[in-house]
Amino acid sequence: MKIDLSASLSPRRKALFSDSHSASPQVARRQRWMQALGAALVVTALAACSKSDGDQKAPPKQDVQVGVVTLQAQNQQLDASLPGRTRAFLTAEVRPQVSGIIQKRLFTEGAQVRQGQQLYQIDAASLKAVEASALAAVAKAEASQRTLAATARRNAELVKIDAISKQANDESQAAAAQALSDVAVAKANLEMARINLRYSRIEAPIGGRIALSAVTPGALVTANQANALTTIVQLDPMYVDFTQSSSDLLQLKRDLESGRYQKVEGNKVPVRIQLDDGSDYPHEGKLAFAGVIVNDTTGTLTLRAEVPNPDGMLMPGMYVQAKLPTALAPDGVMVPQQSVTRDLAGKPNVMLVKDGDVVEKREIEVDRAVGAFWLLKSGLKAGDRVMVDGFQRVKPGDKVKAVEVDLKAKAERKSVRGEPPVQAAADAPAAPAK
Repeated sequence: MKIDLSASLSPRRKALFSDSHSASPQVARRQRWMQALGAALVVTALAACSKSDGDQKAPPKQDVQVGVVTLQAQNQQLDASLPGRTRAFLTAEVRPQVSGIIQKRLFTEGAQVRQGQQLYQIDAASLKAVEASALAAVAKAEASQRTLAATARRNAELVKIDAISKQANDESQAAAAQALSDVAVAKANLEMARINLRYSRIEAPIGGRIALSAVTPGALVTANQANALTTIVQLDPMYVDFTQSSSDLLQLKRDLESGRYQKVEGNKVPVRIQLDDGSDYPHEGKLAFAGVIVNDTTGTLTLRAEVPNPDGMLMPGMYVQAKLPTALAPDGVMVPQQSVTRDLAGKPNVMLVKDGDVVEKREIEVDRAVGAFWLLKSGLKAGDRVMVDGFQRVKPGDKVKAVEVDLKAKAERKSVRGEPPVQAAADAPAAPAK
């Protein structure tokens, strides 16, 4: 580029610049200063031109990289997660069946007891006296019965030869029969006295873990009192009672009848338990009972599962979540929840990467949540690529560079780094069955 320095100088400075030989030393210094200024202007102009040329040669814009997941079709088992409470398999409240004073407590509170083990001893002195009286009554009745029986036999022979009247014979036979009945009554009273004597020894009706004792030695107890002396519970196995909405059950039946879902086969439906702290219980149970009556207050049905409890981890009254399979969705398409957003009307939609790597926003319909995925109802198909990462950097119509994301591997890496696990990866659908 050619620069004309004289155009930027005033007429006086032009004269000084042209008459360099006749100028004074002061004028010469001014001329050198003007030459230096002109050189600086040249350098600045050249730098501006160079910058302008560089701007015109900027590299082209690259496509934004986004993470996508390719949808697959597979048979998906549908589970229902229902709230429930644990119940003891067997529960027995121990009450006295005879009245008396507690002499001894023969168990350790909270310990394991076996069926038939003695728990309490009631003072049996009065009960022994009743037994002795009943025994004497039996002996008396038997002696009287023997006498009357002998008389009846003799009279039976005498009446044959008309030695006594028939009336006398009939009376003797009736007296012998009554004496026999008196013996039976006396023996029954003796048996009752012995039963009550045995009841002074209070035993465990079932085996299990025993609770606190409500009485101490010296306490007076009465037969069949309202307050239990203690309680025994059997904890292995355990019952889990949970409820299911009748509306959900009706919808499931409609889906099964329409062929949308397939019924889970098997008489014993497996039941998985999730504890109140969110951890999974290690032992799987079986569905033992399904209710037949809907609660008119809550509109729910009660179901019961039987769950092994060898370690005693489950205790009666614990809150749990019961998970059981309800149906099978053939060729179901699962969409990651992290790829689904909702508009102002609440309708779900996804960012879809079409052929040519162009982004499209598409509205979809989802059925239910399965882990960290949505079971797709309509709007997408197997083979479609949905975005799971990079939403903030693109908009519909942009061309992007799509990179397949392995959700399971991503979750494993986070787990190694100590970050919270991603449930979406843990519950990611497996490869479709061929």
